[in-house]
Amino acid sequence: MVVTEGERVTLGELAEITPGPSGSLLDKLGDEPDGVPVVTPSDITDQHHVDTRKLRRLPYNEVARLDRFTLRQGDIVLVRQGSLGRLALIEPQLEGWLYNSSCARVRSLGHLVLPEYLCLYLSSSAVQEEMLRRALPGTVQSLNAKILGNLPVVLPPLDRQRELVEIIADIDELALVHRETADRLDILKLALLDDFLDEE
Repeated sequence: MVVTEGERVTLGELAEITPGPSGSLLDKLGDEPDGVPVVTPSDITDQHHVDTRKLRRLPYNEVARLDRFTLRQGDIVLVRQGSLGRLALIEPQLEGWLYNSSCARVRSLGHLVLPEYLCLYLSSSAVQEEMLRRALPGTVQSLNAKILGNLPVVLPPLDRQRELVEIIADIDELALVHRETADRLDILKLALLDDFLDEE
């Protein structure tokens, strides 16, 4: 099937979906400072980034057999077990990293969809609800590659995708500035209170 801009398609028509390696292939995962980082659900932030502060790593000599699970810029890591739907867009500095079995890699095929747009689309409340609705039941809900591949995707023209990505990026930057300002004001408030109490 040939996919064109401006139609509704499935995620599987736009991207390669690869669930993470089985846990047995990551049994040497540890907290040592050396090795290849492995992204887990707890490393994924609400802002769709990877928090690099508490990463676990796999020894370099264990990585060769996991070559098909490496990450590159523009990939999306999506949580498919547990906290379903959390996702992060992979930035250049994370290339060559791995992801664990609770995640899936979504890698865009061709040039019809911007990874940034796809990340925003998959994080929308409507799509997140659809993932939960389609999830396999059990003690821990899960999504497999087939379920993810059948998710519908609205595919606007590339210029419209780019426009949305830029608008959301501007909003995120403004929100970050406001959060940083609020944090500084909280620190100032506490300092003023401490000074006042010291004078009493």
